[in-house]
Amino acid sequence: MRTDYHMHTPLCGHAVGAPRDYVLAAQKAGLVEIGFSDHNPMPTQFDEWRMAPDQLPQYVDLISEARRQFPRYPIRLGLECDFISGYEGHIRKLAESAEWDYLIGSVHYITPRWAVDSPTHLKSWLEHPLEEIWKNYFDAYARMAESCLFDFLAHPDLVKKYGQKPAGDLSRFYHDALDAVAEAGATLEVSTAGLRKDVREIYPSRDFLEAAHQRHIPIVINSDAHAPEEVAYEFNRAYDLVREVGYTEVMRFEKRKAQPVEIK
Repeated sequence: MRTDYHMHTPLCGHAVGAPRDYVLAAQKAGLVEIGFSDHNPMPTQFDEWRMAPDQLPQYVDLISEARRQFPRYPIRLGLECDFISGYEGHIRKLAESAEWDYLIGSVHYITPRWAVDSPTHLKSWLEHPLEEIWKNYFDAYARMAESCLFDFLAHPDLVKKYGQKPAGDLSRFYHDALDAVAEAGATLEVSTAGLRKDVREIYPSRDFLEAAHQRHIPIVINSDAHAPEEVAYEFNRAYDLVREVGYTEVMRFEKRKAQPVEIK
């Protein structure tokens, strides 16, 4: 049973294609169900790559319309939420604003206005030691897990997006974050989006995934599609990787409940 729960809509400002186009692409790829999870609105818009607060009802309506167009095909309603310390109350309000099937937690920001994965902020990489960047990123990831606000946690080592990595064993950065994920009982996303980025790697790395498996942390496999042709992108590689690491199940989501399904 293959699913893809991380897909966007044009409301985020950097995706193309109507929900219908994503559904058709998913059906062609053999996915049994999908979910949309556009970027959450924020009370203060830090950037241009998310829906505005007054667009949230429009987003819910878009997915409702897709469900009407494909009544026999499961389409889940989700939201990708930036975890930024101090805005936990905003996430709790969003959680009550619709009948979500899942909320995804993401760390894009190291400071409230510096997005670690934004090309417009790439110059900042040259102004800070990599050790500091990686430590701050995974500290934020651990706090996100500890908040227990989310159903699964996205692209765990997004900080490697541009191929910038400190020397040595990188587990020193994510050991505590993985402990926090395990303690919270959260699910981790295995994302093929990294294969489309400068780093040309799945999120997370094999070492990271092996450490997650050792902690019995469940997983979900997604594409983070911003265009219909990215739906289920390189899923065979992702499924091969998780099998090699030892995973036999992935999680499916409905009405904010997770259920394991066998990898086939």
